[in-house]
Amino acid sequence: MYRFCHNGFSMAAHAASSTAMASIDRIALEKPLQTPWLALVARAVSWASTNEIALRDAVVIVPFAQLLAPARAAFSTALGAAAWSPRIETTQTLAASLAPPALPEPGQVGFDPAIDRLAAARLLRAQTWGAAWARRDPRGFDTATTELVAAAHAIGRAAASVAPSERAAYWAEARRVLAPISGPGAEEQLLARVALEWASVGAPVATDRLFALKPSAWIIVQAGGADALCVNLIAAADASACRTPCLWLDTDTDADDDAPFASPAQAPTIAVCDDFEAEAEATAAHILAHIHAGRWPIALVAEDRLLVRRVRALLDRHRLQLHDETGWKLSTTRAAAQLIGLFESSQPGAAMDAVLDWLKSGVRWPGKATAASTDAAVAALEAHCRRHHLGRVDAVNAALRDGPLAHWWAGLAALLAAFAAQPRQPLAAWLGTLADTLAGCGLWNALLADDAGRQVLAALRLDAARSGAQGAGATPMSLAEFDAWVRWVLEHESYVPTTREPGEAQVIVTPLARVMLRPFAVVVLPGADDKHLGSAGKPHPLFTDAQAATLGIATAAERQRTALQCFVHALALPHVSLLRRRLDGAEPLAASPWVERLGLALAQRGDALHAWQDPRVPTTLPATPIYCSSPAAPQLLPARLSASTLEALRACPYRFFALHLLRLREEDELDGEIEKRDFGTWLHAVLYRFHLDREAPAAAPIELQRLQDAASAAQAELGFDAAEFLPFAASFADFAPRYIAWLHERDAAGAQWQQGEHNVTIEPAALDGLALHGVIDRIDRVRSAAGPALQLIDYKTGSVAQLEAKVRDPLEDTQLAFYAALMLDQAGLPTASAADAPLTAAYLALDSRKGIGEIEHPDVGQSAVALLDGVAVDFSRLRAGAGLPALGAGSSCDYCAARGICRRDHWSAEDGAVDSGKVDNGAVDVRAAA
Repeated sequence: MYRFCHNGFSMAAHAASSTAMASIDRIALEKPLQTPWLALVARAVSWASTNEIALRDAVVIVPFAQLLAPARAAFSTALGAAAWSPRIETTQTLAASLAPPALPEPGQVGFDPAIDRLAAARLLRAQTWGAAWARRDPRGFDTATTELVAAAHAIGRAAASVAPSERAAYWAEARRVLAPISGPGAEEQLLARVALEWASVGAPVATDRLFALKPSAWIIVQAGGADALCVNLIAAADASACRTPCLWLDTDTDADDDAPFASPAQAPTIAVCDDFEAEAEATAAHILAHIHAGRWPIALVAEDRLLVRRVRALLDRHRLQLHDETGWKLSTTRAAAQLIGLFESSQPGAAMDAVLDWLKSGVRWPGKATAASTDAAVAALEAHCRRHHLGRVDAVNAALRDGPLAHWWAGLAALLAAFAAQPRQPLAAWLGTLADTLAGCGLWNALLADDAGRQVLAALRLDAARSGAQGAGATPMSLAEFDAWVRWVLEHESYVPTTREPGEAQVIVTPLARVMLRPFAVVVLPGADDKHLGSAGKPHPLFTDAQAATLGIATAAERQRTALQCFVHALALPHVSLLRRRLDGAEPLAASPWVERLGLALAQRGDALHAWQDPRVPTTLPATPIYCSSPAAPQLLPARLSASTLEALRACPYRFFALHLLRLREEDELDGEIEKRDFGTWLHAVLYRFHLDREAPAAAPIELQRLQDAASAAQAELGFDAAEFLPFAASFADFAPRYIAWLHERDAAGAQWQQGEHNVTIEPAALDGLALHGVIDRIDRVRSAAGPALQLIDYKTGSVAQLEAKVRDPLEDTQLAFYAALMLDQAGLPTASAADAPLTAAYLALDSRKGIGEIEHPDVGQSAVALLDGVAVDFSRLRAGAGLPALGAGSSCDYCAARGICRRDHWSAEDGAVDSGKVDNGAVDVRAAA
């Protein structure tokens, strides 16, 4: 009969097997030892000598691969150079050394999650209920596929641990346990049964050949619970006709007893930190202190993966020799981003922002191009797209037709289009197509030259695709499905750096389960809180605990018990440092129950956890207050000034310096979401188009239709997507009747539209060569108490209250005064000139629900004259070297793009204003000048 064991021999309770296993020698270490391999080898050598066994023909099985080196070194030292050491392996390395594994047939469980997931989906869709499920609930079906793969892998591994002669009985018992049921849990049971039948027809088990192996003796080292395969292996060896001698060396202790917790020769230290960053810094300080004391190698236990990544970043600054056995997600690497960029760039109608980002990630197009030539072409392409407002690939294809850049782009676009146009094809064919495309755009060699890139290629089976192997899978899929599969693989595979051999490292990042029996001088375990260490494990989604136990699958309680044994093993090492934090963001964290149990056990022996003594030496640094800067840049002053530029100068001279003189402005996305600013641009175009074609007033319905036609034409011209523009279109439908009603009232008052989008540039003599430039939204001829007048109108989609506040103090309003200044020296208007018609100016608020709001600037002509005088004074001082200080006051700072440059948030407390005395005495004061 088949038997299973996860935590000891107690589960192998069959009478016949118990009688046979009674002759197996089992030696249990009384407690975890700081130098376990000396004791283990001594026991093994003594046992072999007593039983006259030739050790050179024996096989020693260790729990995991990291123990091979210390075990081999210990046997070599104990036996000396004149004696042969036994063969030391894990079950997997031993099986692999005997013969290559059998490749799974298409559709069989291959214990490869990426490929098995595709096979599981195809298997479920082949069932009527599965196909209906996929159509009804795609997300639920995807979750079920993941659970099915996990269940099949768990059953397959459990069955692989059974002796081949007993496997038929295992499958029969499993089918009995997972018999179909009705009622609650029927769906999970059905999936579990599918997983069982799928696993039962898997490829031949590689470890089956171990049962036919006849060494002089089996020596099993147990750590972290008994391995079921080893239990059944030595049971079969002991029950065979030749009765191979077997020695079981048990290094575990009874975790239910408090004795192991009180066994450390030196009580661990504990550091309780305030938050995430404090814990990371304390962890790094622990490690550095141990290294300075000459204690290494150090095991950095990755219970809290995010925290350990931060610790690693801190340690990298000190250039330590570090080896990482855990790694991080492949999807976070630059190599993965390059691959995903290819998929996003090849989508029909892809955004040029995504294409340009991908091209800047290391693409060399054509494949043999140099970095300089590709970078130059990409820069030229981006400039062309920004100049002509091309946000989509299809727009670039239509606009870029001749010239060297067009030829370069056409080849790249053809490569991407050929990749996207592939028909539905098997996975293996997709991998070949992807490999060819990567080679064509120059990324293949870049990925091969990068450590993470090579692991990306291996995870996706692309290395096999390039060599012609076709065993990657035969699942047909579309490009979208292939894209989803690639992203899933990159998200679930880990990147493990291969920069250093573990034996050379001072610090080894490893999981808790890989600390056991290794020659670490120190264990540093951050994340020793109730969230990360000792928390209750999750049950299997498809099996009850009773079913899992019968099938030989570890239950949640058994997994937690195994983890506790690993923790006890770690406590046996010479120096143990535990760290935790009080808060995880806003969530309070308590100590791990295992740490509390350790503290109680130490208290019973009159000891206690030692509080951490921070080795960091406080350093006193002289105060270096940051004051408001006041740069002078007379050589950078512009030759032409717009209303927005002047507004920036008046609001904050430093903003004018940073954004307009240094041009430190962030480029907008080529194809960003439609925002309020885009709506304003569109509305300006609509009203200009409407008034340009409006010769005389007409009935309201006719005017509304003409306004709507102008809106549709402007939307098409600007290329706004109808779905994205829908909220603004709905707002316009409410605006249009209000505007027509206001316009008819204005017509009745005698107002006439004269000109729109009027582009004006003047060079007043008083400004000494400085030109003023602006585009006036609208100019109307109106009737006033003094007679005919010209009214300058600026469309606004903002708040009426804000506009009223702007004109409440006329000299504080820049925009309308600036536009009026443009007209003071302007002649030749279609119906009048500045000389025979007084100027008025107003903001036209278009968003007000109460109607169209007209906010007039009082006496704009006088404001314009004052503005010109102020500009003349200010620029005269700026040309003479006056400073441009950051004002650092008012609402202008709230959303200023230059705030991080002027360091406003870091100024010294006494430097809160321009007149603090810390700025250049020659600083320009544009408000006083105006």
